[in-house]
Formats: sequence, C-alpha cells, structure tokens
Amino acid sequence: MKDNFGREINYLRLSLTQKCDLHCVYCGCEPPEAKELTVPEITKIVNVFAGLGITKVRLTGGEPLLRQDIAEITAKIKAVKGIEKVVLTTNGTTLFEKAQMLKAAGLDAVNISLDSLDRETYKKLTGKDKLDKVLTGIDKALEVGLKPVRINSVLIRGQNDGEAGKLIELAKNRAVDVRFIELMPFSDAGENGKLIIKADEILKEHPYLRPCDDRKTASTAAYYTADGFTGRIGFITPVSRKFCDKCNRIRLLADGKLKPCLGHKEVFDLSEHINNEEMLRQTIIKAIESKPIGHNFECACGDLHAMNKIGG
Repeated sequence: MKDNFGREINYLRLSLTQKCDLHCVYCGCEPPEAKELTVPEITKIVNVFAGLGITKVRLTGGEPLLRQDIAEITAKIKAVKGIEKVVLTTNGTTLFEKAQMLKAAGLDAVNISLDSLDRETYKKLTGKDKLDKVLTGIDKALEVGLKPVRINSVLIRGQNDGEAGKLIELAKNRAVDVRFIELMPFSDAGENGKLIIKADEILKEHPYLRPCDDRKTASTAAYYTADGFTGRIGFITPVSRKFCDKCNRIRLLADGKLKPCLGHKEVFDLSEHINNEEMLRQTIIKAIESKPIGHNFECACGDLHAMNKIGG
C-alpha cells in the first residue's frame, strides 16, 4: 500500500514488550507496566497488514527476547501468507541461548544493539555487566545461519565516542554489518544536539573506509567497506541527512497503538478493533494515509514516545 506521498509501505516494526533487562541511556525513562498483545492478537493484526502489502516484520521491544513465547510469535508471523521475512532487533544478552530456536522457528536475520566493546563503558551505558553475553550471542547468530547479522551502535559524545574504531574492527573478520546510528531525541541525551556523533565525523577519522558498490536505493543505511574486511560498515543518519523520502515502515507499539512516524506523536489504537477485521483494516489504512512527509527531530520535541516503548 502507498501512503499519500507515494511511498510503498511494506515493512512493519512490531514491538512485543516494553520490558528490558538493560537500562540504556538513550531509551528514555522506565516505562510503566503495559498490556502486551497476545499471540492470537498479533497473528490477527499481521494477517491484516499482510493483506495490505506488508512483506517484512521486525520484532522489537523493549527487549523482545524477554517474551517467553518469542519462538511461537516468530513461527506464527512467518506462516502468514505474504510475509516474506521476519527479523529481530535485540540487545543480545540472551541471544546465545535462543538463536538456534529462533532460526528453527523461521527467523531470518537479527540486529544486535552494542554501543561499546569496553566492559566498564558498556556497564555505564546499559546499567549491566553483560558485554560477554552479547559478544557470544553475535557469534552464535552467525553460527546458526541468521543473515544478515547487524550490529547497531549509537555513539554519544563524551561517553563512548572513542569506540568507533574498535566497533569497526568487528566487521574485519566477521560477516557482520556494523552500523552507526545518530543519537535521536528520545531522552535528555538525545535532545542535546551537542552529544550527537555524525557520520561525517566518523568517516573523517577513518578515511580507509570506502563506499560499497552494492548499496540499495531503498536502504536507510549508507554502507562502506575496507581492504581485508569480511563485513561492512553502515551509517544511518536520521538527524544530519534525513531519508524520510525512502521510508517504507510503520510501527506497532506493544500495547496495540500504531505509530505512522517515529518522529511524530500521533498514534492509532488497533487494540480496540482486535475482533473486527474490517475495522482493523480501515484503521491501518487511515494510519498509513496520515504518515507525514518527514520527521521533525531537528526541533528536539519533548513529547515523543520513549524508545523503549516504540521499539528500536
């Protein structure tokens, strides 16, 4: 389905929970306990989305691996007619134990959030000492055949801005994409523009990186590589270089609220229509048609949903 600006909306980001076992500095405040959609409710909603042209579903959170029914959710979504790809974004702390199960359930690929390779810095940024678990999870994801495996990193000036080189090295001998995402305004840190590390700054410090020839025009990331590298380095620049003209996604919050744009507060409540397929369909269509031409992160609005509520 196309929105009012001609963008083909075929990608659903589905938050399964607001709960998380970490407390990262850029996610915003601790969310209150909230209702979570059940497996039958998720399946009903995804069926309607698929009928409207959604082909890819990303499972997010909070931390989606905290859902005990994560494998069942994955399998049910993958079985929906029209869904071609089911992928996951996780902090990776329990991925080592669950990667094989998720692969068997139909999971295609995984993104792992990792902002530091220094144990103390990681602990400071996340509130927990779980770096070793994340690193073993990355290797396990590669071992079981999830593809691609992507590592998402947010650099914050004065906290982990010296980590870029070490993170880039992860892609040298591993078939992973290491992607640097600009800090967005979902917390006090994000609303301070002085803390943002932009792509140009990282590229200037690492001039050996060169653009890849295989960049897809629909991708939100610009990819680079270097001599001797197995993986790639990516840059996602929602603040310094908007890519809203290529946006093909819509987000469903864990409580059933549908959010047309990450950078706007407007939501549509699907939970009110769980048992009415036509009302679900019409509400989704209305939400897609209301998708704005672009976000307004540059105004650092303080009334956006926290990242742990809308999904990474």
